[in-house]
Amino acid sequence: MGTTNETARFLDLPLSRAPALTALRVGLVACGALLSPPTLAQAPWAPERAVDIIVNTAAGSGPDRMARALQRLWQEQKLVPVAATVSNRPGGGGAIAYNFLNQKGADGHFVAIASASLISNNVMGRGPGPSDITPIVRLSGEYIAVAVRADSPLKSGREMIEMLRKDPGALSIGVATSLGNSNHQAVALALKVSGIDVRKAKNVVFQSGGNAITALLGGHVDVVPASVSSWVSRLKAGEVRLLAVAAPQRLTGDIAQVPTWREQGVNAVVSNWRSLIGPRDMTASQTAYWEAATRKATATDDWKQELERGHLTDEFLGSAGFRKYLEEQQAQIRALLTDLELVK
Repeated sequence: MGTTNETARFLDLPLSRAPALTALRVGLVACGALLSPPTLAQAPWAPERAVDIIVNTAAGSGPDRMARALQRLWQEQKLVPVAATVSNRPGGGGAIAYNFLNQKGADGHFVAIASASLISNNVMGRGPGPSDITPIVRLSGEYIAVAVRADSPLKSGREMIEMLRKDPGALSIGVATSLGNSNHQAVALALKVSGIDVRKAKNVVFQSGGNAITALLGGHVDVVPASVSSWVSRLKAGEVRLLAVAAPQRLTGDIAQVPTWREQGVNAVVSNWRSLIGPRDMTASQTAYWEAATRKATATDDWKQELERGHLTDEFLGSAGFRKYLEEQQAQIRALLTDLELVK
C-alpha cells in the first residue's frame, strides 16, 4: 500500500474529498486493533505481607479495642491471608497516626482506625482531614450523653435548655479533652439549634473523661457530656442522671430510658463514630479489598457482641457512602465550630 507516511497521508484525506475511503479507513483501524496486543484486566489486589492497623490512641482505649477485634476476626474467619498487627501512635489529636499513615503512599498494607476528631481537629487547624485519607468503611456510632449529678435540680435536657436560654453562663459544663470535640459538640449543637449564643456558655476543659466525671460527682461542674459507655456504671450506681443522648433515636440496653435530644424538641445528633481508613493514595482495588474483608467481619455475631459490650451502634457504611457522610459532617461541624469561634 506504500510507506507509513503515505498511509498516514492517505488516512488524513478529508471525507469531503474522498467519501469512498470511509470503509477502507474503518478496515485499517480494525486491522490495527487485531494486530495490537490484548489488554489484560488488572488482577484484584490482596495483601502479600503483614498488615499494620494504626490506632491514634493508647492501648486499651475504645479505638484500640475495635482495631484488635478486627484483627482477630480477619484472622479467625480467614478473611485476610496474612498476619495483622496493631500499632498505637497516640498524640496530636490523631495527627501523628494520620501523618504516619500518609507516608505510606499507595501501600495497601497500612490501614487505620479513625473517629470524628478527624474532622473537628482538621477544622480547627490541628491535623489532616477527610481529603487527606481514603475512606474505607464507617464501622459504628458512639453517641454522647449529657449528665448531671443525681441530686441536680435539672430533670431533663429541655429544662437545661430553658435555663441556659435565660442565662447561657448559668451552668458550668465540663468537657474532656478539648473544646470543639464530640463531647463539646453534644451540648454546643443543642444550644445552637435552640437559638442560644454558644459563645457565652461556661466551659471547663479537663485532661480526661475520668477527671471530668470526678469533677461532676464532686460538685465542681454542673454538666458533663461524655460517651454513653462512660456513664453506664455511674447510672447503675445511682450517681448521675442522664438528661439527653445525642443519638438519632433512643438507644437500647442500659440507656434505653434516656430520651434523645430530638425527643425533647432539640434537633441535635452527635456521634463520635469510628471507621477504617487508608492512606490518601490508596488505590481503588485496595479500598475494595478492605471494604469487602471488613464487611464480612462486621456481619459476624462476634462483632455484634463487641459493639454491644462497648455500647456502640452498628452503622456500617461502605466506601462511597462513608465518603458522602464525611462531606456532610465536614460542613456541619465547620458551621458549629465557626459559631464557637474555634475555626483556624
